Amino acid sequence: MRARPVSATGDDRRRWHALGVGLVAAFMTLLDVSIVNVAVPSMQRSLGAGPSDVQWVLSGYALTFGLVLVPAGRFGDAHGRRAAFVVGVALFTLTSAAAGLATSPGWLVAARLLQGAAAGVVNPQVTGLIQQLFQGSERGRAFGLLGATIGVSTAIGPLLGGLLIQLGGADHGWRWVFFVNVPVGVVAVLLGWRLLPARPTGQPDRHRLDPLGVLLLGVGVLLLLLPLVQREQWQSPWKWALIPVGVAVLLGFALWERRYARHATPLFDLRLFGLRSYSLGTLIALVYFGGFTAIFFIFTLYLQSGLGYSALVAGLAITPFALGSALASALGGRIVDRLGRPLVGIGLVVVVAGLGAVVVVLRGAPTVPVPLLTAVPLLLAGLGSGLVITPNQTLTLSQVPVPQAGSAAGMLQTGQRIGSAAGIAAVGALFFSSLANSRGDWSTAFRHSLLLAAGIIALALVAALVDVTLNRRRTNRTGRADRTGRADRTGRADRTGRVGRS
Repeated sequence: MRARPVSATGDDRRRWHALGVGLVAAFMTLLDVSIVNVAVPSMQRSLGAGPSDVQWVLSGYALTFGLVLVPAGRFGDAHGRRAAFVVGVALFTLTSAAAGLATSPGWLVAARLLQGAAAGVVNPQVTGLIQQLFQGSERGRAFGLLGATIGVSTAIGPLLGGLLIQLGGADHGWRWVFFVNVPVGVVAVLLGWRLLPARPTGQPDRHRLDPLGVLLLGVGVLLLLLPLVQREQWQSPWKWALIPVGVAVLLGFALWERRYARHATPLFDLRLFGLRSYSLGTLIALVYFGGFTAIFFIFTLYLQSGLGYSALVAGLAITPFALGSALASALGGRIVDRLGRPLVGIGLVVVVAGLGAVVVVLRGAPTVPVPLLTAVPLLLAGLGSGLVITPNQTLTLSQVPVPQAGSAAGMLQTGQRIGSAAGIAAVGALFFSSLANSRGDWSTAFRHSLLLAAGIIALALVAALVDVTLNRRRTNRTGRADRTGRADRTGRADRTGRVGRS
């Protein structure tokens, strides 16, 4: 059956059904960032995986995810998001099955690398789809649902992983962490082909996809991410030399894109950074994800390795954050048009307050189980997070033209991936250093590293306040100009009237 295209003026229910398919796929791909963490012991028992293998299973996914986001978004902009979405979900489904069937660590690592690349193809299409199909307050609602998806998928991964391992058994339960994607992926492919638009709005862009730009961006992001995601296994201090080299390559990418844009459509239009909503929003996302993602990394370590809780209990302990994030994301998407960037600032304050409360309740020797003790503070932090991710994404992309929505979203998400890797590296380094210095005091190590995560999030608050301040000054200047203009016009009219009557 031939698929019918969907347009922004088409059937309302069909647009929301298309969004539903995109959100399911986004949830599935983002879930695999965190769900695998609790499956590590099961993998090691089943496959005999060593520390290096485990590190690649965990970090390889994030690495290849980040590498393909911008090229995949640009492809969707140019040639239609349906094709990119369906191919990405199909590849994700196949590689999930391959990962679940792995008989050796090398096989599993290869499957995870391909799975991450497939996830990187899917996600920019979902954001571009929202830009294409929705406008105004409806776009805020759609981004609210996407924000809830991001927050819940990140936080609920350990819980779902723990349940699947419990059901599948200690030795082979890890396989079900991957197999669960297969039926969902098959349905998403069929519905995606049926419901998603076949072409972007307007005339299809027939320009080639800037191969040198793709290469420069890929190499630059790889050089930035590799020492971060391999920080534990790659012991040589020379690994950190790759970061300035990566920055230099990305500078070369920027210079090339400026030159390429003179005669063709670039991989990424650098003029988007001239929009303050986009540049500051991207910076907020990069810094916030640096603190946000690290929280789950250290909290899972603290509960399982430090306090001896099971994977299932560790997952349940994070659930309050996920619930708060889901609720506030839906609300944030509805009210962001009225409140703007101050809503993001409020959310960041609430997140920092919630994390600070976690530190306070864990001081001393708690007699109440830690998952119960931290439930309310994490719920508060989750509510704040929901007011950050969704409104910030809505505001960041609000002025981006629809033909550039995929590449703009890809760059935004690339920043999130880099921020996540850098945050986990920094917060994780402090965690293990504090653990060694305190002679194995897990609670002290967790509190210290959580304070660092909160400090990183506070930096995002500074960026949000800068945006709020600049907007307020511009509004005041505009208001004064309007009042002066009205006064001048009125004065001239009065004087003219008086002269005429004389």
